[in-house]
Amino acid sequence: MAALHDKIFKSDFTTSFKGEESGDRTPRQTPGVLYSLAAPTPVSSPQLIGWSSEMASEMDLSYPDRHDLEILAGNKVTPIMKPYAACYAGHQFGQWAGQLGDGRAITLGELDSKKGILEVQLKGAGPTVYSRRADGRAVLRSSVREYLMSEAMYHLNVPTTRALSLVTTGEKVLRDMFYDGNPAYEPGAIVTRIAPSFLRFGNFEILAAQKDRSQMQELIDWSIQRFSPHIEGENKVLDWFKEIVTKTAHLMVEWHRVGFVHGVMNTDNMSILGLTIDYGPFSFLDNYDPEFTPNTTDLPGRRYAFGNQASVAYWNLGRLANAISILLPDTEELEEALGSYEDEFWNSYFSMMGKKLGLDTVNKEDKELITRFEKTLTSVQPDMTLFYRSLISVPDLADTDPVSHFEACFYNKLDPSEEKEFRDLIRDYLTRMRKNSIPGNISEEIMKRNNPRIILRNYLLHEAAEKLEKGDDSLFLSLQEALKVPYSDKGFEELTGKRPAWAEKKAGCSMLSCSS
Repeated sequence: MAALHDKIFKSDFTTSFKGEESGDRTPRQTPGVLYSLAAPTPVSSPQLIGWSSEMASEMDLSYPDRHDLEILAGNKVTPIMKPYAACYAGHQFGQWAGQLGDGRAITLGELDSKKGILEVQLKGAGPTVYSRRADGRAVLRSSVREYLMSEAMYHLNVPTTRALSLVTTGEKVLRDMFYDGNPAYEPGAIVTRIAPSFLRFGNFEILAAQKDRSQMQELIDWSIQRFSPHIEGENKVLDWFKEIVTKTAHLMVEWHRVGFVHGVMNTDNMSILGLTIDYGPFSFLDNYDPEFTPNTTDLPGRRYAFGNQASVAYWNLGRLANAISILLPDTEELEEALGSYEDEFWNSYFSMMGKKLGLDTVNKEDKELITRFEKTLTSVQPDMTLFYRSLISVPDLADTDPVSHFEACFYNKLDPSEEKEFRDLIRDYLTRMRKNSIPGNISEEIMKRNNPRIILRNYLLHEAAEKLEKGDDSLFLSLQEALKVPYSDKGFEELTGKRPAWAEKKAGCSMLSCSS
């Protein structure tokens, strides 16, 4: 293990592309460059409150000493670092937003790890040229959420960026939590984010908007060489895009598997590596509602609701296809590659659902049964996580009422028609399970590996942040440990219950704004 301040940071991205290197952080347009240099802004009293030992182990990093803490807080930049903010554009809520860029994220550079080169980024480390009218800072509540959730998603086996550390700054940040004209000062914090790359669809969209074919080709070539070296030949741009289509489809399926709702699927929040990035007003589903969005900014249209995520991902891929089309003589093959998304998604979806239900295979009749599950869960809206874990142990007995077995999963009492629909579904499912060619214990293990028992519910994250503000880190530490064993059979029972009634309307426990 080595100290962070002794690590040799690389600057592959900044040495490979044109950047704006004045260091001037005055908000402005920066045409023709892919980044602008941006030194973090020092803070007064940094304190380490979160450290991912698993992520640190992958990076061969020792526990932070006072010198490392200064780096994680943005107070110190070693001579070998070349910190920068990336320039990109994007479509936000379906509308072209033009230049965006890293407004509160600063990349320190890249480090070697056991799994390849990783980008090290500070979120909340002060303004950059892309901050527009913002301060480049992050509050504790949103930082706690990103730190815990990105690590939780990793342990859930969902492709994601990671978190290395969480540092409080000792300074206050002014935020209007719900954009309702009631701003308040909150404790500031910085998350150190880790990923092979934070490149997003928007990095390519801005080059297309500027009609910059040369840098577009260079950026794609760099991405292929670094992340997809197996792609070669004259069709490599097309093959690269096909790979992004596949990874994005599979990511949407994984989000569906665990009930994750991103909340702000703008094209600037979509990773070319198929990773979950930019954790903002996200949530896991409590009650199974495909129309649920955790983002107050997404109302009333609910563009980014749980049930819309797969189709929004397809729309976003269309924007990426439009961007890279400037390199191709025609769009016919590009459109065909984009069209492959539907088959990729549905094939992966039914395979995933087969595992959630413990099926040996998924045939036509099984697909119809899976569709019934979606329809019935939407109708009766049980707690998604509790329902699927309870399904593992549902008794196959003629004299047992399925409704009573799942009673703890429901938020509302079912009416007679809902009871019948639910009862018929479970009984038909049990009939299907009797035909399984794999032993019951094997089926049960498959279900346990695909249906988490522990998820980071919004109300728990909100409570953890509130307690931290008062100097109590007990819930934060408990959640940090629980997220490492989401598929466990026991332990952390106090974190596995459904959302309490008081949390349904409490600010921050159900819905949040983009500033969260």
